[in-house]
Amino acid sequence: MIKHFLAVHGSIFLLGFWVSGASAMPADELVQELGNSVLRVHVNLPDGKHGLGSAVVIAKGEVITNCHVVNDATDITVIHKGEPYVVTAIKPDWHHDLCMLKVESLDAPVVKMGSTKNLHYEESVFTVGYPGETTQPVTTYGEVKGLFPMDGSMVMRATSTFRLGASGGGAFDDSGNLVGIITLKSKGSQAHYYYMPVEWVKTLMNKPAQTLGVKSEKPFWALASENRPYFMQVVQPYVNQDWKSLLKVAQQWVQAEPDTPESWFYLAAAEYAAKDFDKASVHLNQVLALNHEHRLAGDYLAKIMEMTGKSANASQRVALLN
Repeated sequence: MIKHFLAVHGSIFLLGFWVSGASAMPADELVQELGNSVLRVHVNLPDGKHGLGSAVVIAKGEVITNCHVVNDATDITVIHKGEPYVVTAIKPDWHHDLCMLKVESLDAPVVKMGSTKNLHYEESVFTVGYPGETTQPVTTYGEVKGLFPMDGSMVMRATSTFRLGASGGGAFDDSGNLVGIITLKSKGSQAHYYYMPVEWVKTLMNKPAQTLGVKSEKPFWALASENRPYFMQVVQPYVNQDWKSLLKVAQQWVQAEPDTPESWFYLAAAEYAAKDFDKASVHLNQVLALNHEHRLAGDYLAKIMEMTGKSANASQRVALLN
């Protein structure tokens, strides 16, 4: 039985079902090589059940996974080439849902670290993890669709998908550098897939290890709705076309983070739905001034120009060409 690591609490983000993505594909040799560095995690729970997840080898004898994979575990093992290795200690970052596990006898290839902060919209990424009860790593492919500033780095949203059991697996750029950790998705058929940034992993590496069984804390995505990051708060109003609610949240986001292009984009989306095209155009231009790679903002502007007959300015033309 696979433990359902993320509980349903309103619009809280959940792990979901695998849907194939389409994007540029890295060399088969690279994917196979990384498959040796992404491992299965097995945990035993106090109620006698067990849970499954994934982990990435980031240093000799150390792997990174999600804290929700190992939360409440009485013991933890990682599986490498069919052999179980016992986890002896943990370095938790409960707030960011990242836990580093010490596996002293493990000798597996260490991945190269990339940078989430250096990613660009539409850049190709791919994932490696262990969804379901598979004994072989599974790879999915996609593109970066969102980069959200948070605590010194960027939470990444991408079209590379994942399903239950892949939590803690890796997201990689085309060169095979680790850029994110598979973590959570929004609910519903129009799911958004999110990855915790590798910069948080690097910070965690320098913290002291603790014994297993330390008291856990809620991650940011499990806080009350109004206390979650704005990039989480806008998703359900946007996909449900609740434009009034979206406008309210987006206005708060713009006030709190005026340098974040996504805050202006969701504000413009709500204004576009209300047919306030003048305001939407101004705010879409603000998106492009902050991030000229924002393809969806260009799409909205193209629609406005088609309906109003207004011509594109310089920043709009750049977006429409990309």
